[in-house]
Amino acid sequence: MPDHISHTESVCPECLQRIPAMRVTNGTETRLIKHCPQHGAFSTPVWRSTHTATKFSDWLRPKIPSTPPTISTTVEKGCPFDCGLCAEHRQHSCMALIEVTWKCNLSCPVCFASAENSSNARTDPTKSEIFQLLESTMQTTGGCNLQFSGGEPTIRDDLPELVAEAKRIGFPFVQINTNGVRAAQESGYAAKLAAAGVDSVFLQFDGLRTSTWQAFRNADLLEIKKKAISAFANANIGIVLVPVISPTINKDEIGDIIRFAINHAPAVRGVHFQPISYFGRYPVAPADAERITLPELAEELERQTEHLVATGDFVPPTCEHALCSFHANYIINDDNTLQLLSVPKNSCNCKPKPAAEGAEKARSFVRSQWTAAEQKQSFKPITELDSFIQKASTRRFAISAMAFQDAWSVDIERLKGCCIHVVAPDGKLVPFCAYNLTASDGTPLYRGV
Repeated sequence: MPDHISHTESVCPECLQRIPAMRVTNGTETRLIKHCPQHGAFSTPVWRSTHTATKFSDWLRPKIPSTPPTISTTVEKGCPFDCGLCAEHRQHSCMALIEVTWKCNLSCPVCFASAENSSNARTDPTKSEIFQLLESTMQTTGGCNLQFSGGEPTIRDDLPELVAEAKRIGFPFVQINTNGVRAAQESGYAAKLAAAGVDSVFLQFDGLRTSTWQAFRNADLLEIKKKAISAFANANIGIVLVPVISPTINKDEIGDIIRFAINHAPAVRGVHFQPISYFGRYPVAPADAERITLPELAEELERQTEHLVATGDFVPPTCEHALCSFHANYIINDDNTLQLLSVPKNSCNCKPKPAAEGAEKARSFVRSQWTAAEQKQSFKPITELDSFIQKASTRRFAISAMAFQDAWSVDIERLKGCCIHVVAPDGKLVPFCAYNLTASDGTPLYRGV
């Protein structure tokens, strides 16, 4: 008999129709198991843990659902087909993503957006269309955090104008999701972004080996990434390194990425890992060995950093569904060791809380942690408390991870709790994993439809 079973819904990876699903735990592994009447059974590992701190049944955190402040679509077909958001959604928007281009200056095999490095890419939205999206997003969310994405958003020469407009209408935090190529190669470009109001960059950063960059990005980009980090740091823009982690390509570089980030703090504010997910054409389901789950990532972080961090440091999110992410917050000590700031999971008070409360906490944390570090105080600390306060303001460091869902792993309960929403071209808000979802033949659920 299984150790634990919980029921949810999912979609068929071949036809994208909604079907019943179960999370089934046997020993250290939890699988999402589902059956399509037309295309048969599917079974995907979604949680593999050998550590008590990340035991599946103890990790789940109930939240009191909070309806988004603005409902834009009616419930007709049910989740995930009525996004906009609909009345069945259970969480407010923490981060809204606006894709300002479908073009890119790289040709990565791994890409959420299937961006095109050619003149044949579809026409980008105009500046006035993006301004309209900014206005509608402000009205529907009340002013959540904002990320400009793509494609590669720095392809647009008017990106600083878009940032300035977002700030003008009241978005409190503006981030750019970038590969860093333009910032590395164009003197003064990062300063232009900073002057426009950019608070932070999500910098694609997959490892330190040439083979890793070739596998993920078709180019050896390490030196470009280092130059981009220097440019953003000089412009006083907060930097978050964002590695995609594959168990077959760069899993063994997790610890090296953390050490690199610490060595480049406080300009680098943290690392946000993304276990690889599978979008586009995958006629054969990805093998179990091609997946790395959140608890496995947490355990690798402890092992590869030689206990610089501990698996038990990482806690479930306050905003999105508990199975979507983990995080831990630290202070970097003078010897580059880490001092835990966040509360370990086993000592928290885990009573259900309103989802909207978690969303506001998440928005506030992102604004405070991912922006550039405060300038060092001019006074010399005279007590241990003074020293701690100064470090807390300049040497904070965050480690987090988010497990995006593909057609094999998508869990509709998780989708309903999503707080990261893509602003579709028509202005509707769509949960990130629903927006990027594709069938095994590459047919999209939302993107480009």
